[in-house]
Amino acid sequence: MTPAPTLPLLNGVQMPQLGLGTWPMNDAEASTAVRQALLLGYRLIDTAENYGNEAGVGEGFRQSGIPRQEIFLTTKFNRQWHSETGPRHAAEASLKRLQMEYIDLLLIHWPNPDQDRYVDAFAAMVKLLKAGLVRAIGVSNFKPAHLDKLFAAGLVPHVNQIQLSPYLRRDGVVAVHRAKGIVTESWSPLGRGGDILLDPIIQNIAVAHGKKPSQIILRWHVQSGYVPTPKSANPDLQKENLDVFGFSLTADEIQALNGLNKPDMTMRDSDVFGH
Repeated sequence: MTPAPTLPLLNGVQMPQLGLGTWPMNDAEASTAVRQALLLGYRLIDTAENYGNEAGVGEGFRQSGIPRQEIFLTTKFNRQWHSETGPRHAAEASLKRLQMEYIDLLLIHWPNPDQDRYVDAFAAMVKLLKAGLVRAIGVSNFKPAHLDKLFAAGLVPHVNQIQLSPYLRRDGVVAVHRAKGIVTESWSPLGRGGDILLDPIIQNIAVAHGKKPSQIILRWHVQSGYVPTPKSANPDLQKENLDVFGFSLTADEIQALNGLNKPDMTMRDSDVFGH
């Protein structure tokens, strides 16, 4: 199986272009899933304080026997840490749960604009970068207006992790990312629910390549320059999800997938939702 290539972040750190999402999993599930995934060849693992499974993720890593420097570990912190000192406390607490010495990518999980403290929090994360507690810093679920406040303060995240799929393209925020050199990471890259896997356009492309619909969607993410993090505890599905680097979609196929974008009324609005 062709391993996931890496993408360079703004500070030169290399990030694998596909990873394992771990929501929703408890500690026991996460431990097993992470161990399996790492042994299959995954190198990017995504977790969060709010998932409640950082200890399990760390245990799965240790059980795998894979050297720490080969793993790219992402975690995220909640709204209570949005302050000038909170991110360090959040990072130290995550490291204790993970039983690790550093975090590869630390993200603000939601902007929580009602607090209006995410600029302070991100400025504090820059200090964590300089202190060596983290290798890269970013945000999650930020809209262009949220990013603009960071830019106005001279701050540019390395990554913005957003809900993204062919059904939910997010062209506006992706355009901002590309203009600033921010890597786009996709959560729920296969959509929420199974409807997208039954889409006839996706199914026809899958038949043409001898692949599963999920693999076509993940390949669309990769060829679009995104970093998808599909969640699965099933080793067969984990293997399928990683096996998307040995083929390419045609320009016409990419165009057809791009044409599937449609409004999602169930999407969480990060102006009003957050934790």
